[in-house]
Amino acid sequence: EEVRAMQDSDIANPGMAWYTLGEELWNKPDGIQKKACSDCHNEAKASMRGVAARYPVYDRLTKKMVNMEQRINHCRAKFMKAEPLAAESDELVGLSIYVRGNSRGIPMKPRIEGPARAAYEKGAAYYNQRRGQMNLSCANCHDQSFGKKVRATVLSQGQSNGFPVYSLELEKPVILHRRFIMCNNLVRANPRPVGDETYVNLELYLAWRGEGLQIETPAVRY
Repeated sequence: EEVRAMQDSDIANPGMAWYTLGEELWNKPDGIQKKACSDCHNEAKASMRGVAARYPVYDRLTKKMVNMEQRINHCRAKFMKAEPLAAESDELVGLSIYVRGNSRGIPMKPRIEGPARAAYEKGAAYYNQRRGQMNLSCANCHDQSFGKKVRATVLSQGQSNGFPVYSLELEKPVILHRRFIMCNNLVRANPRPVGDETYVNLELYLAWRGEGLQIETPAVRY
């Protein structure tokens, strides 16, 4: 209850510091074009409302699924002529939290039809695939054993609607792909890098599993 209360308060939620940073960067010109995100998208509280509910999305130019962080860097490169932000930098995490945070309360509703279907199916297969020395899949923990304890940790249902989440243990926000890496390490499997296509596919599958859940970014978790 204490963590829920912290999450629901914009004052007490420590992740809101990155939301504020993201808001500053949204309006800050950068790159050769000296453009800001707001030059194209105007006020994020209006233009970004509901956007996060449908990510990851299929990008017709690259013919790949892209998540929110990849879309931000794509826009920086194409329209601002700015350098991409490092995958887990405060700046990129802040912008991601800011964009997603403007969809708080909106139910997740990703599209898995058409060209996104193959990515969804690959994500589902990875979710159910056993791996690592522990020979465990995502489903073994988050479907079959949720609510049980592993040492002091209660296994969750593995939902993604709060990411990036502020980790009380790490005292910083954690992006979803970092959570995938941490889980792979726990089952002693070789993790993939942040931004890997397999992780984006898994991200789409988790979004589909969580369809109807309200976006909580920035959520607070242990």
